[in-house]
Amino acid sequence: MENKTKEEIGQGTAMTKEDFAALWKTIRLKVTDTYEVPPEILWVNGSTIGTLGNFSASTGKAKSKKTFNISAIVAAALKNDEVLKYSAYLPPNKRKILYVDTEQSKYHCHKVMERILRLAGLPTDKDVDDFVFIVLREQTPDKRKQIIGYMLENMPDVGLLIIDGIRDLMYDINSPSESTDLINLLMRWSSGYNLHIHTVLHLNKGDDNTRGHIGTELNNKAETVLQITKSTQDGNISEVKAMHIRDREFDPFAFRINDNALPEVMDGYVFQQPKQDRNFPLTELTEQQHREALENGFGKQVVQGYSNVIAALKYRLRAWTQCPCVA
Repeated sequence: MENKTKEEIGQGTAMTKEDFAALWKTIRLKVTDTYEVPPEILWVNGSTIGTLGNFSASTGKAKSKKTFNISAIVAAALKNDEVLKYSAYLPPNKRKILYVDTEQSKYHCHKVMERILRLAGLPTDKDVDDFVFIVLREQTPDKRKQIIGYMLENMPDVGLLIIDGIRDLMYDINSPSESTDLINLLMRWSSGYNLHIHTVLHLNKGDDNTRGHIGTELNNKAETVLQITKSTQDGNISEVKAMHIRDREFDPFAFRINDNALPEVMDGYVFQQPKQDRNFPLTELTEQQHREALENGFGKQVVQGYSNVIAALKYRLRAWTQCPCVA
């Protein structure tokens, strides 16, 4: 070990005593320390989905109306009230909202901004000081992060930061190192400036997993991950549920876009129950159940041939699992 370089053992550049002394004060936890409970600022049906000092995310496939859902969250924060099923309260010194869009043109972003103001019951013919909307579609990932960091450093009282979408803050969504660095940056921003960050990320087209390695990191580190899904019963309806939440899970809800192009809750909407897998997982059988199944299937009978053995096993296991005596 003594002959290895610092780079080989993962230390990089040597740390001075002065550097470590400064760092030690920020990383050491003592039982005599006291910490305040992170202020809760966002709720769904009484369940906390967002606190200051943390970050959360909305996920969904294309055309699932993720941005409409985000609009409701921002509108609730703007009016410190309830919009859709979201309730919000930003403290007096954290009333400012910074909305960052990395995907859409200024025309489409302007429509989103107007929608948010209408949902909040605010006029659309004058700017709101506490609502800042920036469009970073034409910037590089590094420049986007630089701009956001500069604004957070120089814009006091930001309580909520929206990043739609987070994948545009990186070059490769499947890069483990880049994903880790970006999530660490979100954690530094949220804790360092004592604000809540809500990001948007697409789901894979073929399944309900968040896209790329950045999706895995989000699931592991986010306070809450909301999933917005287009209803299989009605394509005009979107369903919202918690994919991951630290607080108690809330009842899912659904919304549609009304004639005024605004999202509204679908009261009385009945969620379709997921289909049960008809294939019985054999790995869930206990050893005793395996033995009884073999005895019932074969007894003293000699069965020859692989296919005959499998057929006999399936037949007897099916009969066994359908027996009322099996819990």
